[in-house]
Amino acid sequence: MKSQHSYTTQYTLDKSHFSECFDESVVIDNSIRAYRKAIIFSFIGILLLLTNINAYASWFLIALGVLEALNIYYKKPWWLMRQMVSKAANNEVTLTVDETGITHDSFYVNGTVLWQDIATITETKQGFLLKQAKTVSYISKRSLDEATLGFVRQKMQS
Repeated sequence: MKSQHSYTTQYTLDKSHFSECFDESVVIDNSIRAYRKAIIFSFIGILLLLTNINAYASWFLIALGVLEALNIYYKKPWWLMRQMVSKAANNEVTLTVDETGITHDSFYVNGTVLWQDIATITETKQGFLLKQAKTVSYISKRSLDEATLGFVRQKMQS
């Protein structure tokens, strides 16, 4: 008879956890293509400014283009800052990995990812990316023991 696997742990949603999540799950594109919207907004704003149609709208579009460029350039610090000012920051999370799925419970956020809802599991250097139909979740290896790492890898194979 196959034994049931169940593992429960707690960790804090601190800046190092959020930074690891970002580093392992986000692909940063700093090519000129990533700045396309910023360039278009700025270009249209400059054209409107040169035609003297509406100076306010022109400067608004130029400022929007600059803001968009800054958003792309400072993507990680901006994302980290938003996470750290959220209600969930610096709170304890209880993580449970068992035969049905992965459950995380905290004071503000509760959720379950069922194994059958996961399309693919990708192992990264520091954790696992769980790809579902429309979302991607991340689990850090530092919060899992060796038996649970093996269990997730087994689920990755099937």
